[in-house]
Amino acid sequence: METYAYGFPHYGTNREYKKLIEGFWDKKVSEEELRSGLESLERERIDLYQKYVDYFPSGEMTVYDPMLDMAVMLGIYTCENLDQYFYLCRGKNALDLTKWFNTDYHYLVPEISSIPSPSKVRSAKKRFKKLRVQEQGIPYLIGPFTFLKLSKVYEKDKFEQHLLALAEAYAELIQDYDLIHIDEPAFVQDITDHEKELIRRAYKIMNQAHKDIFLFTYYDSVDFLEELYQLPVKGIGLDLIYGSRNLDFILEHGFPDDKILIAGIVDGRRALWRTDIDKAVEMVNELSLYAPDFMISNASPLYHLPITIEGEEQLDSWLLEQLSFARERLYELQLISQVYEGEVEESPEWYTPRDQKYFTVDKQLQRRLKKLQEADFARSTPHTERVKIQKKVLNLPLFPTTTIGSYPQTKEVRKARAGFKSGRVSKQDYDTFVSEKISDLIRFQEDVGLDVLVHGEFERSDMVEFFAQKLNGIATTKNGWVISYGTRGYRPPIIYGDISRSEPMTVKEVAYAQSLTDKPVKGMLTGPVTIIAWSYVRDDIPIHEVAYSIALCHQDEIKDYEKNGIKIIQIDEPAFREKAPLKRRDWAAYFDWAIKAFRLASHAKPETQIHTHMCYSEFSEIIDYIVDMDFDVISIEAARSRADIIQVFSKIEFSRQIGLGVWDVHSPAVPAVSQMEAIVKEVAKVVPIENIWVNPDCGLKTRKWEETIASLKNLVKTAQRLRKKYTSS
Repeated sequence: METYAYGFPHYGTNREYKKLIEGFWDKKVSEEELRSGLESLERERIDLYQKYVDYFPSGEMTVYDPMLDMAVMLGIYTCENLDQYFYLCRGKNALDLTKWFNTDYHYLVPEISSIPSPSKVRSAKKRFKKLRVQEQGIPYLIGPFTFLKLSKVYEKDKFEQHLLALAEAYAELIQDYDLIHIDEPAFVQDITDHEKELIRRAYKIMNQAHKDIFLFTYYDSVDFLEELYQLPVKGIGLDLIYGSRNLDFILEHGFPDDKILIAGIVDGRRALWRTDIDKAVEMVNELSLYAPDFMISNASPLYHLPITIEGEEQLDSWLLEQLSFARERLYELQLISQVYEGEVEESPEWYTPRDQKYFTVDKQLQRRLKKLQEADFARSTPHTERVKIQKKVLNLPLFPTTTIGSYPQTKEVRKARAGFKSGRVSKQDYDTFVSEKISDLIRFQEDVGLDVLVHGEFERSDMVEFFAQKLNGIATTKNGWVISYGTRGYRPPIIYGDISRSEPMTVKEVAYAQSLTDKPVKGMLTGPVTIIAWSYVRDDIPIHEVAYSIALCHQDEIKDYEKNGIKIIQIDEPAFREKAPLKRRDWAAYFDWAIKAFRLASHAKPETQIHTHMCYSEFSEIIDYIVDMDFDVISIEAARSRADIIQVFSKIEFSRQIGLGVWDVHSPAVPAVSQMEAIVKEVAKVVPIENIWVNPDCGLKTRKWEETIASLKNLVKTAQRLRKKYTSS
């Protein structure tokens, strides 16, 4: 039984990847040191692959983003050096950033107007080799259909032309190799008959190169397996964890004799629980009756998991013994193969059924969940009435300005937090430090001229991890980093029991900030859907029960905000779109509980203005669901997309207020007033000016203070100029 693994995290056990690249940006790491460091990380990954599995791809190590790598490799963008490459990632006109399918990873969106000829691809491939780190294994590529489907194609009617041209370009790309690993996760989306035919034609063109292809799909099932079987490829990787329909199809219709089935039977994504080796071997035995030639693999890329459970001894031993991260998934593949071949007997020490007696059970929460009725999922006053009440209470100017929540997390802030966490800094000293930072920030925001202030979130590490550490039934890791985009990582919590709130989580800091100013200060919460999406979630109860449990904690927090005079509360839901299933037929069930969870969380007084923040999401297909969330103000990205996203809201009768993210905080560039003003003016063509807010597109945690000061001054100046212009006109 041969094994295949792919997508192993490249972040490094101590975040070496982040330190190397950001050090290069800050000119503290030379290009030679950067390359050497990345090659060392790649060597570590290859050593792990070789220790546990038979086959693996190469070329997975990126210096920022695989989709951008493909665009550069194909000659869509010309990058002679790393500086030019990174300009596309974080320069003044950086590429748009959005979610990778329904995961918590973000990718850069290539912009395509034409496809380079094979000769230009040949030159681009040579240039790209200068940017890539050392390779070993089966070359890895994102497939042509997925690449084009996820890119921004300016002339939609040219999709067919572009895909067939891409196939010619890919035929050139794969000329130098005998066996290629190609990822086509877009195959699991809703695919039209026309697209199926285009895929067939594209792979026929690629087959002119006469190279063997291992084609991988994942995240869900493929609805056109019969046609997929006919593609000229050597092996097909199918997700049998989240694509249960794939397994059903194989058991009913079999698998072609002339192809290798690469069976994804080990979870590479959202569940950290150890694989039941006996059940996995049973599945392999059953598959062997239907697929003459097959190997086993992870069901989706392993970069959605932390690297290893080693070093996480702070977790309760019973919980740690239930967990499996990326390295442990490799071991599981090896173990399944060995048990199947009869080389070893399954060790009972590896997998044991989860015992409920260890999990947190909250009887009061259970009673609250059982008592929920439809009225609990709706505000007491319609939006049309709330907006009038809130206008009188808040008395904000035209084009009110605010920020999304966090402010720069300087070395001083991180050092103080680390000192408090390790016990070197007392709670009293830490609380004093945070209070001083909040006080300084309130004065700064007032001096700059912002209309709605925030407390800065200096006490918070990550927007999900912070709340996980305040709630019962959730564990957090010490070094369980997972990449979010570029060099940015976070540590997903582990939801293992009933979630409840023992005491207020954020009220003290926000109430203190509000006591320092007459301007409104926003209370800041991470929404229930995002906490679920960016955590590893228990699978022994329905997911909507987990969401409603978190929402009830938020509802209690909001009541405490209101008691302390907080009039504006922001519930961030950047994962609302991301969490949606890839198949439209599965949307209704998801959006039902997702919308209800938000409504349950935001069950506030009519005078309390509820904001939500969504960044870098595709809204066009879900706008009706978004409106059903019943918020008062939504903040969205508008800088990288050049305000294109607002056209979505122009197609419906959207009466809510919109906070325009006119400053791209993922770039160090300071936006000009004219640049931000142009975005607002474009939006004002379709949205009433009294409904427009002006703000950055995301939190400012990763920015430096000098950039923040300059950009916020320009942002306020933009709003002032707009007020003058529209008031006079």
